[in-house]
Amino acid sequence: MNYATIKKRDIANGPGVRVSLYVSGCTHHCKGCFNPETWDFNSGKPFDDLVAYDIIRELSPGFIRGFSLLGGEPFEPQNSEVLADLLKLIRGTYPDKTIWCYSGYLLDEQLLRGIPGNPDKIMEMLSCIDVLVDGEFVEEKKVTDLRFRGSTNQRIIDVPKSLAAGEVVLWEDDSDFAAMADEDEE
Repeated sequence: MNYATIKKRDIANGPGVRVSLYVSGCTHHCKGCFNPETWDFNSGKPFDDLVAYDIIRELSPGFIRGFSLLGGEPFEPQNSEVLADLLKLIRGTYPDKTIWCYSGYLLDEQLLRGIPGNPDKIMEMLSCIDVLVDGEFVEEKKVTDLRFRGSTNQRIIDVPKSLAAGEVVLWEDDSDFAAMADEDEE
């Protein structure tokens, strides 16, 4: 697997300050994609153990709220094989930090059915993810002031609650983030 970039202080892809990994490779090719350079599976740099441990180190400060996984497409078979292990490592090292993932695949219609690849790897990933922003970016449904997503068709899903309920449960802002936002306004 290759990756395009790592943002060590990201505030756009989930609540609080986060470490974000942008993986290479995507077959969706959404019209108007904000990151088309990540479509090519061979672009970027090789992901290896040193990169994984760099991410772990960058997640260590207390002010880092969590990890966000974007692309490209994290659930492409070439990526999920590697990312399942990375997410387990992050979850085991930092159980209190949140893990967000962005995917063009729909949770209920594709991911839970084992599409696009290895159903076991997909479930390993989902078991570590707190919030999934799902659905392809649709340029005709683009709204510039949507929080944590680019088009109105995309959903922000609470993955643990969805897996437990057997249906999609949308994410609701957690009180910690709302409290931090209130403090920032004072």
